[in-house]
Amino acid sequence: MSRRLLALLALGAASLAAQDSSNKQPPAPPPGQLKTEHPPSAASDQEEVPPEEDSSLVTTNYTFNPLQSRKDVLVGKEYAKKGNYRAAASRYLEATRWDSGNNEAWLLLGEADEKLKDKGGARDAYKKYLEQASDAKNAAEIRKKLARLQRP
Repeated sequence: MSRRLLALLALGAASLAAQDSSNKQPPAPPPGQLKTEHPPSAASDQEEVPPEEDSSLVTTNYTFNPLQSRKDVLVGKEYAKKGNYRAAASRYLEATRWDSGNNEAWLLLGEADEKLKDKGGARDAYKKYLEQASDAKNAAEIRKKLARLQRP
């Protein structure tokens, strides 16, 4: 038992010594070789903002990206299959932000909003869909849905 205790103490002392040696700061330069500071530039006058750690607070800059839009539509369809219409609507909305010309995303967003009883959101999505695909095969059906959503 005492051998084990001695071994544990020796291991603890060795790990503390290793930590102390890794935490040492680099030695200061000799007095004759002081570091010279560079004059401040115009870029360093502005304060640098550190990156946001909380990913929910980071804003996304949306640029035209049809591949990302298509991916969001596919993920949204999977959520809709499982009955999670709130997540599906969120993905369809993301898809429309990546590519505002994605007719399928607008149509599916309208359907998801309808399932969520969000008449205003569904109405807006269907209107945007009809603006872009007024000659679609299901345009008459969407106009009927839109008329039904217009009623109080």
